[in-house]
Amino acid sequence: QLQLVESGGGFVQPGGPLRLSCAVSGSTLDYYAVGCYRQAPGKEREGILCISVSGINTNYADSVKGRFTISRDVAKNTVALQMNSLKPEDTAVYYCAADRGCFYYDMDYWGKGTLVTVSS
Repeated sequence: QLQLVESGGGFVQPGGPLRLSCAVSGSTLDYYAVGCYRQAPGKEREGILCISVSGINTNYADSVKGRFTISRDVAKNTVALQMNSLKPEDTAVYYCAADRGCFYYDMDYWGKGTLVTVSS
């Protein structure tokens, strides 16, 4: 059973950076793609980025292009979401999810999320 744990959320001022981490256990990133998602208060869950087994990135959200990047450390079995130039509208609970591929929302394994608040 794959398990994912997000960390790194918190409070950040507009324009600032924040780096989220997703630790994967139960298998390795050699076999699983990991996607990052978020859900803002009162809104539906939104896909952000996904990184495949081969390390190819897929961007799901135009709103984060040029600001957010996804990367992975196969040795540490972790995926990082680097968020720069944060805006108040980036406030949300951020999740990571894993599956054999980047299947958008149809991912089998989900973490519990970490809250990011962007405010002055």
